[in-house]
Parts: sequence; C-alpha cells; structure tokens
Amino acid sequence: MRKSTIGSLVGGLILFFWQTLSNTALNLHGSSTKYTPRQDSIMNYLNSQLSADGRFFMPGLPEGASTDDYNKLAKSSSGKPWAIISYKKSYEFNMWMSMLRTFLVDIIVVWLLCWMLLKIPGRSFKTIFLATLFTGFIVFLNGAYTQFIWYQEDGIYAHLIDALVSWGLCGVWLGNWLKMV
Repeated sequence: MRKSTIGSLVGGLILFFWQTLSNTALNLHGSSTKYTPRQDSIMNYLNSQLSADGRFFMPGLPEGASTDDYNKLAKSSSGKPWAIISYKKSYEFNMWMSMLRTFLVDIIVVWLLCWMLLKIPGRSFKTIFLATLFTGFIVFLNGAYTQFIWYQEDGIYAHLIDALVSWGLCGVWLGNWLKMV
C-alpha cells in the first residue's frame, strides 16, 4: 500500500507539473485555442442566437433526423466550411478548483496504474517504464487521437508530446520506485 500511495502521489505530481508546463510556459496547446480580433462581435452574435450551453456542430441536423437526411447533408456540405462551437452563457473561472481536480485525477490514474504494475511478478525498471509509457500512448490514442480522427482539431502533436513526455517521466519514477529489489 505504501508503494502505490507514494508512487501515485509523486507520479501524479509529475503528470500535473508537465501538464502545467505544457499549457503555460511551453504553450504547446496554443494552436488549439486561437485568438480572433473579432471575438466581441462573434460573442455578441452567439449570445443573440444561442439560448443554452452546449457544443454545437455545424452543419448539423436536429435529433431524430433520418439516415436520408444525414446522407443529403453530407453530400451538400462536402468541401464547405464547418464549425464546432463550445458555448457557455456564463464564464466561470476557478483556476484553483480546476487545478485541484486535475491533480486529484492525476493521482488517481497513477494509483490505478501502480495497482496493476505491482501485480507483475519479477517486475523490472524496463517493464514498468514501458508499461507506463504504453499507458500514456493508450490514453492518447483513445482520447485525443480518436477525437482528431473525427474533428481534425489543431493541437494533436501537442497531445502526443504530452502523452509521451509526461508518462515517460512518470515511468522513470515508477520504474525506479516500484521495481523489485
């Protein structure tokens, strides 16, 4: 229990610090949150057109549309502009709570990984390091990359770098901490 607790606390810190560095000083994700000088007029227009929070894909169809409607939309939209809008009626900024929740999630995911790694008989640094690195790659493929396949959003390489670096660093720590002596 001590091994997984300390392993997850330090591993969670490693993930958290990399995420912070990646999103702040290194600005790896800058391409996925671009600025437009027209933001005020765009926000005013969205406020006049959208009545509820949500994520809107355009062009789209209302719920319950037929397969034929989807096929017609796909054909008529091919080669034309499209957008995804994440809209909130009220901006609620609570950095400390977001940071705390992120850190707690990082600790939990590393604890779950530690639990599995400690079940490996005769575990070595190499086995633990590779298993941790592969975990990061699985997270990337199943999360960010799967979304990228459908929506081609900018920043996919930043997500790949995040997965390999953060989980690689975590793997170095866990490989040394959890290996059998």
